[in-house]
Parts: sequence; C-alpha cells; structure tokens
Amino acid sequence: MSHFAKLDKNNIVIFVTVGRDEDDENELIARTGDVYRKTSYNTRGGVHQFGGTPFRKNYAGIGYTYDAQRDAFIPPKPYNSWTLNENTCLWQPPTPMPTDGKMYDWDEETLSWTEVTP
Repeated sequence: MSHFAKLDKNNIVIFVTVGRDEDDENELIARTGDVYRKTSYNTRGGVHQFGGTPFRKNYAGIGYTYDAQRDAFIPPKPYNSWTLNENTCLWQPPTPMPTDGKMYDWDEETLSWTEVTP
C-alpha cells in the first residue's frame, strides 16, 4: 500500500491518501490534474523505522510543505526560535528537551523547557 500527499499551488499538503503500490505520482497527476507526491508512512527524520530505505525525510501530514530542492516533506514550524535540521528536515529547539523522564512544554517567551505538572 502506498501513500500520496496532494499538494496545493504552494506545495503545502492538503491531504494524504492511500493508493496502490503500482500507482505512480505522475500517473495520478495526469489522471487528476492535481499534484501528488508519494510519501512513506514509515519514514521520520530521514530514518525508516523498520530498517528500510527512508523516503522524502518525513511522512507527509496536512500542513506540511514539500520542498523540491531537498525532496523532503517538512512539518510546519512550531516556534519562531526553532531551526530546521537539514539532515532530518525536522525543527529543533535552541536547547534540547531534558531527558529525565519528565514531561515538558516549550516556552517561546523564555526560550526554555518548562516541566508539565499533572
């Protein structure tokens, strides 16, 4: 089973659909007149979760941008202070989230992680 992302005129994903493995994005474009790009459900940050070949850096989601130069799907930027990791095409905070097992939210005003308390 293959997945295809339909793009608007600005290369923003407007929906993702399931297709046949033998479907080709060029066939879909010719058949529908819309622009589609194939996406891999098992790829995140340029890594295939089952050891296969990663495809277009990230599985496409609604609101993602398809970057033709990188041949990658890039999620929406969550905060102004975050920067794009060119290897993963994922957004990174200015400081890494603590890895102490607690839950955190990013505070854009202080540019820091704040612990989430139940």
